[in-house]
Amino acid sequence: MKKTDVLIIGGSAAGMVAAITGKNSWPEKSFTLVKKQKDVMVPCGIPYIFGTLDSSQLNIMPVDNMMDKAGVESIVDEVIAIDKDNKTATLQGGEVIAFDKLVIGTGSVPAVPRWLKGSELDNVFVIPKDKTYLDTMKKKLNGLKKVVVIGAGFIGVEFADELNKSGHEVTLVEKECCILYSAFDEEVAGRIGEILAARGVNIITGNGIKEVAGSGKAEKVILENGDVLEADAVILSMGYRPNTELAKKSGIDVDADGFIEVDEYMRTHHKDIFATGDCAQKRDFITRKRVPTMLASTACAEARVAGMNLFNIHVVKTFSGTISIYSTALGEYGFGTAGIIERRALEEDIAVITGTFEGVDRHPGNMPDTKKQMVKLIVAKYSGVIIGGEVIGGLSAGELTNVIGLAIENRMSVNSLLISQIGTHPCLTASPAAYPLIKAAEVVATKLRNLNK
Repeated sequence: MKKTDVLIIGGSAAGMVAAITGKNSWPEKSFTLVKKQKDVMVPCGIPYIFGTLDSSQLNIMPVDNMMDKAGVESIVDEVIAIDKDNKTATLQGGEVIAFDKLVIGTGSVPAVPRWLKGSELDNVFVIPKDKTYLDTMKKKLNGLKKVVVIGAGFIGVEFADELNKSGHEVTLVEKECCILYSAFDEEVAGRIGEILAARGVNIITGNGIKEVAGSGKAEKVILENGDVLEADAVILSMGYRPNTELAKKSGIDVDADGFIEVDEYMRTHHKDIFATGDCAQKRDFITRKRVPTMLASTACAEARVAGMNLFNIHVVKTFSGTISIYSTALGEYGFGTAGIIERRALEEDIAVITGTFEGVDRHPGNMPDTKKQMVKLIVAKYSGVIIGGEVIGGLSAGELTNVIGLAIENRMSVNSLLISQIGTHPCLTASPAAYPLIKAAEVVATKLRNLNK
């Protein structure tokens, strides 16, 4: 029987980072990573193999190389059983591995509603992190014209834009009132929708899918209101569910939503077993409620916590909840969101003050590549603590969103942000006198002062 100090199941972001962090933290221990496929996709890059990259081979994480450099053994196989009491894992190839510590990073799989009729038809696709499937999907799509994308979350929006760039006639269908509904407030999401529509994507909102119809293959999409869309292909981007079947059948506790139950050290209820990434339970940083957030950035943060705490709990190194930091781009425009948006704060009975400022991301404004930059800050009314933010601008919007995420994680007040020191340059940032993030904070501060008069 093969033995290892730490066995990691899953070769994507969570497993890879847990292995590297764990080996760095505990260099005297042996680490073995088992991944189901040799080629591991960069999850966030998947939409771009259908347009910008034009090849799945350009979207591969160098897992084997990184594991080799870190001193971690990498095996291509699938774990089919875990004996948590005897601390062994059985691989599909027949090998049994004994471990001292186990990290489960089995990720997520596309969710397809059981009620959706026609999902089994040819040319109806989901979006898995599977190179073989995606290569076949790409080959089939190359000969098809009309593509309907169902679901306007980040992946659906990115797929719609990339397929449009590749020459397909794309219709994006979203049941909610606007695209990216869960990530942005309506006034921000509406502006993103206008940009996507101007790029050539037909957007239908406030109307969900009823069924996919066709004789053996997709031919049309029937919407909830009875409208019919012609379709040569249908892409279902309707969310993901945690891939926890292995954990369930091995007797590892999962919650009502199917996520592996973990504490702030990413430990399961079972001694010496950890879980990280999409398969692991999440709690919101602000509300502390369980949430289904699935992000590679969150997975990496969790994986670092697990890796550092494998053999000794460091106490201060905990995962305090997901801040849900998202960003995306449509051509030369970037968008980002962090924390909770105004609509959700009000749903959670959190009284908030918001401040919005729109300026430019260069100074002076006639510098090359200058873009308008809008920042919306969401601040807790009675404490002045920043709990959310949304950004629209050029491609620097992604990093500005990360700054807002750091402010939220460190529970900065709006007054602290007002006096923060920033570095600026005409070619790189907005003016220090009109920095949209700080100007938005000024708007909030003024509202707060007026409340106290």
